[in-house]
Amino acid sequence: MQSQFMQKLAFAGIAGSLASAGPCDIYASGNTPCIAAHSTTRALYDNYSGSLYQIKRGSDQTTADVGPVSTGSVANAASQDEFCKGTTCVITIIYDQSGHGNHLTQAPPGGAARGPDQDGFDYLASAIGAPVTLNGQKAYGVFISPFTGYRNDQPNGTATGDAPEGMYAVFDGTHYNTGCCFDYGNAETDNTDPGNGYMEAIYFGTGDGSGHGTGSGSGPWIMADLENGLFSGRDHINNPANPTINARFVTAIVKGEPNHWAIRGGDGAGGSLSTFYDGVRPDGGYYPMKKQGAILLGVGGDNSNRAQGTFYEGVMTSGYPSDDIENRVQANIVAARYAPASLNSGPAFRLGSSVALRVTTPCCSTRYITHNGTEVVTEVVNSSSDAGLKQRASWTVRQGLGNSDCYSFESVDSPGQFIRHSNYQLMLNANDNSKLFHEDATFCSEAGLSGQANSIRSWSYPTRYWRHFNAVVYIASNGGPHDFDSPSVFNDDVTYVVSAGFA
Repeated sequence: MQSQFMQKLAFAGIAGSLASAGPCDIYASGNTPCIAAHSTTRALYDNYSGSLYQIKRGSDQTTADVGPVSTGSVANAASQDEFCKGTTCVITIIYDQSGHGNHLTQAPPGGAARGPDQDGFDYLASAIGAPVTLNGQKAYGVFISPFTGYRNDQPNGTATGDAPEGMYAVFDGTHYNTGCCFDYGNAETDNTDPGNGYMEAIYFGTGDGSGHGTGSGSGPWIMADLENGLFSGRDHINNPANPTINARFVTAIVKGEPNHWAIRGGDGAGGSLSTFYDGVRPDGGYYPMKKQGAILLGVGGDNSNRAQGTFYEGVMTSGYPSDDIENRVQANIVAARYAPASLNSGPAFRLGSSVALRVTTPCCSTRYITHNGTEVVTEVVNSSSDAGLKQRASWTVRQGLGNSDCYSFESVDSPGQFIRHSNYQLMLNANDNSKLFHEDATFCSEAGLSGQANSIRSWSYPTRYWRHFNAVVYIASNGGPHDFDSPSVFNDDVTYVVSAGFA
């Protein structure tokens, strides 16, 4: 079997051995070549040495491309870290490694939603929101928060109509929600919803909240977005053979050909693939398919953009890949040895300690983060302040409620109440133990953007940092649609000196 596979590699003109072949080399050996190959973490061909993605920094809006450390290897995260030092960075382009030019850029508005950014475009992802290692080498994935998305509406070589295709993606199995739709794959070219069967994309999450499109357990599930329906199998409602899958790294596969399609998946860090569905198309307009071939990431076909998830790598193929080829791709993904990396890059907080957080902006350096009952604000606090104010300006550091690698901040004077963001403003609310609250109340530490102390960013919206603005504290981005997103003195406004709490 191995020698036959090597003969196929040689016949296809693919350099390298079976051991060094990348996912797209493997697909090509099965006569189902990649027509789109996207990854911010590594090269997906053994001989690829071009750019993986482009970043833009907030300090001067300059862009830079990030490529692999060497041909066919892991992304050069060190070059990104150096370029973004002392400022913020977002991912502006995810390059197509296949040579077809199917690059992913900022998603435009669609029939379902306009994004909050430039002219209704969706947000761009933080360049540092999803750190990982591959075989011990640091890289960054694409952390999709609600209203964030990428798209290519002028594709080259993708499947249209009922033509066969395959696709896989590697996701973070712990980062998901019920929003629609965290997709990667084939979609409409005009960003509208013209009807059933106009798209074929991998979806990961717990459905759109309608109760349609579910598997066994409570989710999340690998499903297919075929437009006007998330499908876990042929049935429009439920496929009990499609299991909840929440490994830290998930390999998700959807593939389709005339009146036949399949869902497969597995643990991207170890083990083999399983088939969750393999059969005919759903009824109701899904055969023949009417695919239009656009490529999207993080949003639905009509720009439904309230989902969240994390993407590390993925491809789309010409032709319907065999299970054997996909199994070899899975072995390659496992061999890449994806592993989590720390979300914190600044001075660590000590769990259980009481801290005070002092503003560093020259105008306001005697002010501390405190609260007035429900709003998180800044007030002048000093040794002569009353005991009540000193308590309100003191916070107990807890393990992150939504991600244990980061932090949550509990009020000293109101135990059980935590700082969380709501509509971009920091509030003090009681922990209701919901998934949403836990995520809203989780924040990560970063070396202070002004060159001193700490900056604190939202885990669930990693482009956004704690920022004081007119004495009220928000999660703010370095440029954006709100007044509190102003880039003016941004680095100072998001930097805080951490000291022992007053109480």
